[in-house]
Amino acid sequence: MTAHQLGQLLLALACVITLARLLGAAARRLGQPPVIGEILAGVLVGPTLFGTALSDHLFPVDIRTALAGLANVGLVLFMFIVGYELDFDAVKGRRKAAVSISVGSVLLPLGLGVLLALWLARHHPVQDVAPFALFIGAAMSVTAFPVLARILTDRGMLRTEVGGLALASGAVDDVVAWTLLAGVVALGAGGGDVPWQTLLAVPYALVMFLVVRPQLRRLVQARTRAGRLTPGILAVMLVGLLLSCWCTEAIGVHAIFGAFVFGAVMPRVGGEQLRHETMERLEQVSVLLLLPVFFVIAGLRVDLSTLDRRGLLDLALILVVAITGKFAGAYLAARLNRIPPRRAGALASLMNTRGLTEIVILTVGVQLGILDDTLFSMMVVMALVTTVMAGPLLSVIYPRSLVERDVAELERAALGAPDAYRVLVVVPAGAAARPMVDLATAVAVRHDPAEVVLSRIVPYPAARVEIGAGLSGDLLAMTAAMQDLADLAEPVRRQGLSVAVFARFSTDPAADILAQAATTCSDVIVVAADQDGLAALRADPGADLATVAAAPPADWDTVLVRALGDDGDAALRIGAGIAATRGASLVVDTGSLPTRQDLAAIRSLGGAVLAGSGAVSSAALVVGTAEAPDAHLVVRAAAVPAMAPA
Repeated sequence: MTAHQLGQLLLALACVITLARLLGAAARRLGQPPVIGEILAGVLVGPTLFGTALSDHLFPVDIRTALAGLANVGLVLFMFIVGYELDFDAVKGRRKAAVSISVGSVLLPLGLGVLLALWLARHHPVQDVAPFALFIGAAMSVTAFPVLARILTDRGMLRTEVGGLALASGAVDDVVAWTLLAGVVALGAGGGDVPWQTLLAVPYALVMFLVVRPQLRRLVQARTRAGRLTPGILAVMLVGLLLSCWCTEAIGVHAIFGAFVFGAVMPRVGGEQLRHETMERLEQVSVLLLLPVFFVIAGLRVDLSTLDRRGLLDLALILVVAITGKFAGAYLAARLNRIPPRRAGALASLMNTRGLTEIVILTVGVQLGILDDTLFSMMVVMALVTTVMAGPLLSVIYPRSLVERDVAELERAALGAPDAYRVLVVVPAGAAARPMVDLATAVAVRHDPAEVVLSRIVPYPAARVEIGAGLSGDLLAMTAAMQDLADLAEPVRRQGLSVAVFARFSTDPAADILAQAATTCSDVIVVAADQDGLAALRADPGADLATVAAAPPADWDTVLVRALGDDGDAALRIGAGIAATRGASLVVDTGSLPTRQDLAAIRSLGGAVLAGSGAVSSAALVVGTAEAPDAHLVVRAAAVPAMAPA
């Protein structure tokens, strides 16, 4: 490469990165996956709008070989991530439905795609109809698992039944579709005959799953010892990845299948942190540079300016077959599994996404000479249309109100006795969690039946990993939250109380806490003073709200209730319950001379009246209202529903 060519290459890479980031950000603002904008960036610099003038100037022919090499490395890394993000655990408990939905969403578009290919072969330069027909059918049957997972995450559907089933079906679909494509690619590379080397795919797969997979578990141990993903660990992963790609290329199957299989055999159990850190490292190179280069190389082949009336008819048929085949196949399979119509429609919409995964497959078809540039261009349009329509279509079929209903049903199903006295604890991270749970337990334990609900409101990551599904950080945060809640729940269960634990991502903590309180029919909500959305909670709590304003004394032996203002009765109820549970003395400050009724009520609770509003022992837990500045636990009574006018 000459100095001039090197300069052109560096300038081209700068243009690629800029275009990809700008259009990716624009797509995100429009509620679309960033990959849509990045693919369009490649199409815009191609011949569709400006002919070859712009593309030849920005990406001269003599540097396209270097760009193509970078693009292929990007493909390998992307397919490794697709395999690594396969969630085999999602299939557990849903195997029958997931397999049938994925098979239905593969077989129907596959069959329709084969029939369509027979039509397309009549007026396109097709050398061998059999590989061409199978390739078109396989390309129609693919689901973009990363796009599917991102849609579920953005809409808060991961924990719902629809979300879990979609993830499981998408994982099975990926395995089925990529296995099918591997066979089609081998057939296409052999000119219609299966080369003998392709038979080595069976021992290759056995070695990867039975020999390599157990050895890769050592990477988790190495990462645990080091406390981070070291360059040495990452180097071992990359060497293994490249060797796996070389093997599949040598046996007549494309290198991307070796990358996919190597990702699939990476360790899952105990390897969540390793996976997240690997995604973060690969994001720096793959998302910023290599994949945008791939989009440009693919976009340079897209030329829609030459489409005539027959071409537009072919494009319409491709869109009809792709959309209806995938949707109808998934929907019918879901209905056969007695999934309600709306949920079946949501599953079908999600399975209809194709995204970058489809572009990868089409590129392989071009490299093998199965597709010409015209068909490639039309199939790219199909990939863009099916991906863009997935989110809006899902919003129509399964709006957010139904998602919230599903989350509420899931949480209700996890509760104990339906008529239990419940205390909902919004548990923060850190050392403040244990005292809050102890206080909530003391409030609940005197009731029978009683239940403590431990909830962690997890804020969405400020910046998700952009590569692949972007789930690694979310899953890591959710796993850590659930483990923390499980540890906090054990001491509560030992006191004979039922415990339910929930964790959810949130963009509006106050609304989600109130919704959770309503779902669980909680009598008391316990929150920290620094809880996001606390002002909104205090304005209209759906239950008695107890805010931990300060850490309780270490060895308190007295409960002082400052029953001041309109919330005094609620403070007295909670304070008296805590005192009775701990066997502590109960002292009540009413803020004024108590009436006979006040005295009788306080004495019935075993309490004494504090003369004046003076201070008490430093070993006292102070439960009060907003008017009590020294309260450790500030109580706000549940809002009383307004009476309807007569």
